[in-house]
Amino acid sequence: MNPFKIFARTLFSKETDNINSLQSIYNIEINGINGKPIVLSNFKGKHLLFVNVASKCGFTPQYKDLQELHDAYKEKLVIIGVPCNQFGKQEPGNTKEIETFCEVNYGVTFLISEKTEVKGSNIHPLYKWLTQKSKNGVSSSIVKWNFQKYLVNSEGKLIDYYFSTTKPTNVKITKHLK
Repeated sequence: MNPFKIFARTLFSKETDNINSLQSIYNIEINGINGKPIVLSNFKGKHLLFVNVASKCGFTPQYKDLQELHDAYKEKLVIIGVPCNQFGKQEPGNTKEIETFCEVNYGVTFLISEKTEVKGSNIHPLYKWLTQKSKNGVSSSIVKWNFQKYLVNSEGKLIDYYFSTTKPTNVKITKHLK
């Protein structure tokens, strides 16, 4: 057989294997702050924005921006705040304290998950998917700090991630929701 054909067949086979090994975000399970499952497959057809949140961080006022984004795009977008205590121990509260903080201080009505690890050996499967190209098929990243954002399109494909300094209402995010 022609060496080029062998190379092409091998290359195509590896690409097919990679495509077939990708996970669907809709098969990942995460619980809400109330302990009940957030079923991601219920949101097919909508964009998803995942944000690791903390109540004692310099970026905490972004809760207000997240709520504005939720109010403006709730027909097209589901926001899920993911409390995390891995950065400066800035989310020390228990479930009830986090829930109360979000409601009282920012009027949060978008979804909040259980407290979750977004990096390290106990990383939640959701954040494995969001941060590993081998799982999401788009890119690898590291969660650097609280309020890092991950945007997934309405078909469940990762669009991009945004560091904490990018406000939720920034055009980098909203241009995908028009």
